[in-house]
Amino acid sequence: MQQDAKAATRTPTTLWDRTRQMASREILETALRLFIEQGYDETTIAQIAREAGVSQRTLFRYFGTKEDLLGGDQDRFGQVLTDTISELPADVGGWEALRAGVAAVLTLHDSHEQTLERFRLLHNTASLRAGWLEKRLRFQEDLLPLIETRMDAATGNEGAKARAVIATAFACLDAASITWVANDGKGEIMDLYDECLAAVRG
Repeated sequence: MQQDAKAATRTPTTLWDRTRQMASREILETALRLFIEQGYDETTIAQIAREAGVSQRTLFRYFGTKEDLLGGDQDRFGQVLTDTISELPADVGGWEALRAGVAAVLTLHDSHEQTLERFRLLHNTASLRAGWLEKRLRFQEDLLPLIETRMDAATGNEGAKARAVIATAFACLDAASITWVANDGKGEIMDLYDECLAAVRG
């Protein structure tokens, strides 16, 4: 795992940090429980804050949007993705770099059960799918210069090739996570991702 992924998951060292992490985890667990019981769109921020025993102002200090309550700060995921790829040696190809980035992001999730429920909500809630698509397009643009430099320059059109590779990698991640949810969380998402990628590239 890359340095930022480690930093994002290691145990806080100060009492303040530990207190913040405990509060954050309590809010996330409360939100996930309510989303599962009632549905994402039917659950309000006010209800999550009340059930978690915090004010709405406090909740928003930890999480900027309702979407973040599904599984943490999506921007942090994007940062780990780009940082992981940036830190790889220059001779690592685009496909391999993207796989390393995806694997690093998946390690940021908590338990197997919570990860399954989060992906299930994501794929079965239209508003969440729309939000994910918007973020995914932004992530793809952020990744473009990182992957473009890893493409074979001999044939030209590195930009177009990089866009195709990135879009395919994200499509394979979607296919893998949808299949994983349909299989009730059996197996590993990365194994399914590799199978999807092999089918496309084969």
